[in-house]
Amino acid sequence: MTTIPAVLTPGHLGVLVDLLRGRGWTVIAPTVRDGAVVLAEVASAAELPRGAGAEQGPGRYRLQDRADGAWFAHGATANSLKAFLHPATAVEMTVRRSERAGVAVAAENEWASPAPRQAFLGVRGCDLAAIAVQDRVLRDGAVADPAYAARRDATLIVAVSCGEPSAVCFCDSMDTGPRPRGGYDLLLTELDAGGERHRFLAEAGTERGADLLDALGAAAADATDVSAADAVVAGAVSRMGRRLDPVQARELLPRSREHPQWADVASRCLACGNCTMACPTCFCTDVVDGDDASGAVARRERQWASCFALDFSYIHGGSVRTSVESRYRQWLTHKLSSWWDQFGTAGCVGCGRCIAWCPAGIDLTAEVAAIAGHEAET
Repeated sequence: MTTIPAVLTPGHLGVLVDLLRGRGWTVIAPTVRDGAVVLAEVASAAELPRGAGAEQGPGRYRLQDRADGAWFAHGATANSLKAFLHPATAVEMTVRRSERAGVAVAAENEWASPAPRQAFLGVRGCDLAAIAVQDRVLRDGAVADPAYAARRDATLIVAVSCGEPSAVCFCDSMDTGPRPRGGYDLLLTELDAGGERHRFLAEAGTERGADLLDALGAAAADATDVSAADAVVAGAVSRMGRRLDPVQARELLPRSREHPQWADVASRCLACGNCTMACPTCFCTDVVDGDDASGAVARRERQWASCFALDFSYIHGGSVRTSVESRYRQWLTHKLSSWWDQFGTAGCVGCGRCIAWCPAGIDLTAEVAAIAGHEAET
């Protein structure tokens, strides 16, 4: 495998997208839609969010224009790659009734058909880390999800170092970015955006990535390019919007079950589940049965589920967690503490989506800090 870094020009991005599509990949990349930078299928590099930035804060997301023409300076996208590997809704079974044949049952599991070949372009370190978390649970765990495994094994990843974190990012605290830690076929770091030498340092992580660089005819990078990429990452770390100590959180939350901060946050939390839907690692699902208006077709579907729903913990006799306080405590404690015991890592990657897309503007880093501060005082 060729490990020598190369330099790509902005024009190479168009060639890369065309090359991937020509080789049969569906390209999923950042693009501007509905007032946000989202991950979606793109047909050309013209759909990439060049010159788009994003102002993010607790309960706030606003697109901004950038004068430097940077391609990947928008912070975390509004959605994550979770929906492309672990879809929000999947039909598992269909039952059709007809007068002649009676009842016909057809399995429609995702794994019954070939998985789509998806090339993810512009993947940040936090989202790569989130994929690794879901891999541990849904592909490499004791009970694997064959649909997830098939989709995951049919992916190609072109990652980017994050040079412009948003105000809600804390990937450096979680050791997931700004530079991706691995798991990519190709890594791009954008250099000198808006300058005379606007370019990308490209590093292959696999044989497939090296093959892409060869096909692009990329020129070899020099020491100046490598140093510039290191400076981009260091600058992003210095501008990180949030901090969280994962070791402290892991130890703190289990012993803080009766802390008054849980009631305080519950008074603000709407229990809407937005944080779990936006989170790139939350993986819980429910099975729902339903039929159409005629009653002739019934389907069993797997759907994303949220632990903020009252019936999430329902058992015979009622729900285990009846209060918003108990449900928020369960979510945060699981995400930052007990996830370690189950899967050997945190369930948070520091992308900040749960902060930006919470309609009440609840900031989990602030909640952990409040609990820690109160404990220190006592």
